[in-house]
Amino acid sequence: MQLTSIVFLLLILLDLSASTYKWSASTDKKTAYVNEAILLTYVCEFSDASELYTIDFNPIQDNESFSIKLLKESQGLKNLKRVNYYEFIAYVKKEGSISFDFDVVMKKTTQESIDSTTKGHYDDSKSESFIFTPLKQIPLSLEIKTTPSALIGEFELKIKHDKTSLSAYEPYHLEFQIHGLGKLSSISPVNFTIDGVKVFTQGVVLKSELTKSGEKSVWSQKFAFVSEQSFVVPEVQIEYFDVKTDSLQTLKFNEINISVDKVAFKKEDLLDMEEKESLFFQKEYLYALLSFLAGFLVAKIKLKRPKADNTQEKLFCKHIKEANSLEKLSFLLVNKDVKKYEEIISKIESKELTSLKKAKNLICS
Repeated sequence: MQLTSIVFLLLILLDLSASTYKWSASTDKKTAYVNEAILLTYVCEFSDASELYTIDFNPIQDNESFSIKLLKESQGLKNLKRVNYYEFIAYVKKEGSISFDFDVVMKKTTQESIDSTTKGHYDDSKSESFIFTPLKQIPLSLEIKTTPSALIGEFELKIKHDKTSLSAYEPYHLEFQIHGLGKLSSISPVNFTIDGVKVFTQGVVLKSELTKSGEKSVWSQKFAFVSEQSFVVPEVQIEYFDVKTDSLQTLKFNEINISVDKVAFKKEDLLDMEEKESLFFQKEYLYALLSFLAGFLVAKIKLKRPKADNTQEKLFCKHIKEANSLEKLSFLLVNKDVKKYEEIISKIESKELTSLKKAKNLICS
């Protein structure tokens, strides 16, 4: 009778000493707009250090209703008790009610498995000695409202540009920068078409960092305009829904009048021309100036062009093969035939074509 009582007492003590855990969940808002960032926080608190437990919890996904991104995952001790933290950013794609109720699996390793591993008695047939406990996370429900614009957040437009008085064929540089909180990937590239003006465009550059408030982003696009006459860069408007004011707002770039001096370049000026860094000069724009200068000279000087023969083509291909950079390659193409090689030059400028070897093969296969 006494032995039975001792065994019963030991079982109670073992049960009391076993690790327990408690999950909690929260969201930073109860209502949100379509495509607005929603912070989901999950915390698992244990009764002790709980070395035997691992947690299988990965709700990251992208489906027709929402997308989930991991912001932060950590594990630590609080008063010698283990705590696991999970933070996610959710974006809902449709209006209406939504409930986030993800699955989680608590995996407990047996002490026998640990002892077997630490003592060097590894048995492959018993290598996965776990107790699996599937659970449902605490549901988090929200009401999602629609907006008149797919672009949603808090944004500011910044403009960088050169002086507005230029010489003929001198490039005018312009850069758009949009800063703020929101998914700027939904903004389409800006396109300009201006009569008598050649427009060179750099591809959109998007930099973003995930924060508790959503994506902190910078969207930028650069342009170079080249002309022999004065022109106007037209206005640009980008609409977005401001979550702070609950209203539709517009990022507006007002038109700019560019004054061009029609004084022609002198021959000695062309020969002595040096590369100068403007406000944000990019080497990929160099060929823009060269192409227009080449066109200008061809228009002003009447030349008798001999028919190209195999010797000339071989010499051209020899120069192409000897080019040691894409910039030098662009220069050779501009001088050879701007219109013929316009597509390749454009791809080099937009960085769509970045392989020197591939570019050479396209020209002289």
